[in-house]
Amino acid sequence: MHILFVADPLDQFKIYKDTTFSMMREAQRRGHTVSACVPQDLSWQKGGKASASACAITLTGDPDDWYLAAAPQVRAIADYDLVLMRKDPPFDAEYIYATHLLEQAEREGARVVNKPRSLRDHPEKLAIMEFAEFTTPTLVTRDAAQVRAFHAEHQDIILKPLDGMGGMGIFRVKADGLNLGSIVETLNKGGAETIMVQRFVPEIAQGDKRILVIAGQPVPFSLARIPQGSEVRGNLAAGGKGVAQPLTEQDRRIAEAIGPTLYERGLLLIGLDVIGGSLTEINVTSPTCFQEITEQTGFDVPAMFIDALEAHLAADAA
Repeated sequence: MHILFVADPLDQFKIYKDTTFSMMREAQRRGHTVSACVPQDLSWQKGGKASASACAITLTGDPDDWYLAAAPQVRAIADYDLVLMRKDPPFDAEYIYATHLLEQAEREGARVVNKPRSLRDHPEKLAIMEFAEFTTPTLVTRDAAQVRAFHAEHQDIILKPLDGMGGMGIFRVKADGLNLGSIVETLNKGGAETIMVQRFVPEIAQGDKRILVIAGQPVPFSLARIPQGSEVRGNLAAGGKGVAQPLTEQDRRIAEAIGPTLYERGLLLIGLDVIGGSLTEINVTSPTCFQEITEQTGFDVPAMFIDALEAHLAADAA
């Protein structure tokens, strides 16, 4: 099959850890053709089909010069056998516009993973609201008074923007309330933007676990991203250490409750973030950690993912 990856610029990939790269490598290993573009390369004009200016690429195996790209060609998105939307957050207006273009391509016959409408319907921080039985106490608001009341009740809290990634913009405020007002003003921009506040989960010291769920089935290992030094964030991008470990009974319970539901909505790949048995986020845009789990455990996550893609395409064709 011919797979189009809509992703970040290839020259920005850190291939030693990049999940999209591992998908491309496994797809090419199986004989599939790989093309790539960035969201800016998507377009639509009345009278025509949603299109992409994309380059067919060949992975070289050289870590310093890891791909060869053919000249870009403009073709209908629906002409590809499968499209993988792998653009990293932020989940901003441009991201949403890209999903609309991909949804138009779906109307023209394209198969897009994850499904564009479901990407829009499940913003990564807010998606946990549907599964509140698994979450730590959480508040979503732009009202500073509500945040102060939440802090008074729970004493130790985490505040974060709704559109952040990689641990960006996350603050912890302890019982003394030091700088709470300033932090709220910074995050909610004086009441103009909505933020998320959660009770601090001390088990973060054992790691913020990423649980991957593919086609409704959990990968049997999570990656616990463990904060280092005085850092409260476990995110790998914030310096956290990734340690793969088998799923706990609670991990599996959460994954098996959420995974099939979201798979039915067209979310073939999701990443659940779990701290101390509590769900904190549901990642749907470009979940990561394939390479770290595979290298540490021997369980081939990219192979499980491409198996699921091939089955997905076969089911659509049947």
